[in-house]
Amino acid sequence: MLFGMAIRVWVDDWQMQCCGAAFRIGDEVTWTLVTEKRTDKLTELVGLDIGAPVTHVEEHHGRLPEGAPTTRGVVTAIHAVFGRSEPRPGGEKNVRYPVPGSGRLLWIHEADGWEDESAVGAEHFRGYIVDLDVHR
Repeated sequence: MLFGMAIRVWVDDWQMQCCGAAFRIGDEVTWTLVTEKRTDKLTELVGLDIGAPVTHVEEHHGRLPEGAPTTRGVVTAIHAVFGRSEPRPGGEKNVRYPVPGSGRLLWIHEADGWEDESAVGAEHFRGYIVDLDVHR
């Protein structure tokens, strides 16, 4: 249990789009969080200053042992993360990868997994950085 902490959590776009529950600032959520560092691509996209403070990843797709503990907290901030993707030089043209440093954040009030990409230009929606207050 992470009681008595404020943490920053990564929530993948595809996790929300598949079967995640919408949430908004002020909502109490109960999430299964992993602390293994699976945020390398996020850090590459948005930079170390933004990516490094993300200490947890929300997970609900079978990569966890049965009965994995959950964490309950209040959502205090939500940032939608967008970034460009392109084929790698010499790689397959139909396989696209995140472009390092192309990440943009958009502060939002609620998240449902589907964000308007036209709001930030040519970038693709990648997921959310969520501040979670587990003091309560």
